[in-house]
Amino acid sequence: MAYYRQLGNVPPKRHTQHRDDSGRLYYEELMGEEGFSSDSSLLYHRGIPSAISGSSIWEVPDQTTTPNHPLEPRHLKLHELFPAGSWADTDIVTGRRLLLGNSDVRISYVVAAKESPLYRNALGDEIVYVESGAARVETVFGALAVRRGDYVVIPTSTTHRWLPLGDEPLRAYAIESSSHIAPPKRYLSRFGQLLESAPYCERDLHGPDDVLLAAGTDIEVLVKHRTSRGIVGTRMTYPRHPFDVVGWDGCLYPYTFNIDDFEPITGRVHQPPPVHQAFEGNGFVVCNFVPRKVDYHPLAVPVPYYHSNVDSDEVMFYCGGDYAARKGSGIGLGSVSVHPGGHAHGPQPGGMERSLGLEHVEETAVMVDTFAPLELGEGALACEDPGYAWSWLGEASA
Repeated sequence: MAYYRQLGNVPPKRHTQHRDDSGRLYYEELMGEEGFSSDSSLLYHRGIPSAISGSSIWEVPDQTTTPNHPLEPRHLKLHELFPAGSWADTDIVTGRRLLLGNSDVRISYVVAAKESPLYRNALGDEIVYVESGAARVETVFGALAVRRGDYVVIPTSTTHRWLPLGDEPLRAYAIESSSHIAPPKRYLSRFGQLLESAPYCERDLHGPDDVLLAAGTDIEVLVKHRTSRGIVGTRMTYPRHPFDVVGWDGCLYPYTFNIDDFEPITGRVHQPPPVHQAFEGNGFVVCNFVPRKVDYHPLAVPVPYYHSNVDSDEVMFYCGGDYAARKGSGIGLGSVSVHPGGHAHGPQPGGMERSLGLEHVEETAVMVDTFAPLELGEGALACEDPGYAWSWLGEASA
């Protein structure tokens, strides 16, 4: 995160004595990225944040993947993974089903109605897109109010938990990075401010409003981390509740950004996918496709031209509106298309002609482009439409 915030009770000078009303010292924790050379925050705890009283193995959800071989475009029907009512005892952390992954990023889907355990991802930042439902996300930095369309950006090693709200289940598309996630560098000034040319600004980013204090003893936290054998989990037990931070300040903290606050960039002719970019991590980008005015040259073709992902795999999650370019393919709300490098893709047969004369599109989608091949997780294999790869035949075989 690029701009400074301060919440709660902090001393006027960092790394100096900070005491409670009884004269007892608070315990200062520096949470920083890239070996003390990037964004950080200072947190002031009532207890020693290093103190643990137990450690045992946590079996993380299945992380095995299968190569996309033979190479095919794929269509995943995510809503089939969690039939109606099956989510009553599911939480957003332990219930995730892996769709796609490589060494840079893993994409999962979950439908949940149960509050999650306390959780900390020590592999990298998470960005969780909320397809529907609402929640309160409690973190060591404070709480976030979460609603449909929110991206919830959670820095690595942030202890947090999800509490679904209301009667509607919480549907979430989790993008787990092996690095840090940030706005694209081209959107930022050399000092880190979002530029006038960026499609969103700091006013659209919502961090915690107040610190969050909780009591309790022998508190368990699920920690996802890595060994030489791959991704594993540990269940750490803390003698007192980790939510004991009386104040913090800095430029590293969780926040939300709603997709409806993304201002699309349009032009007379079709714009390339980078104009839709919202975030980036090492080896991948995240883009927003939102309702917008389409190309207004008199001879414009408003749907995307056919394109080859020479250096990347393209993953599109369709979560609102109507995608005219995919009509006839079986893709609808809750679908994910996977268009791998080495395969040229674009509108389904008839899509180009149908788009002529359009002035506006009502569509919402989250796109992840990766620069290393993605493999298929167990969730993808469980909900794939096996006919999608042949859905362009139509006109081509006529």
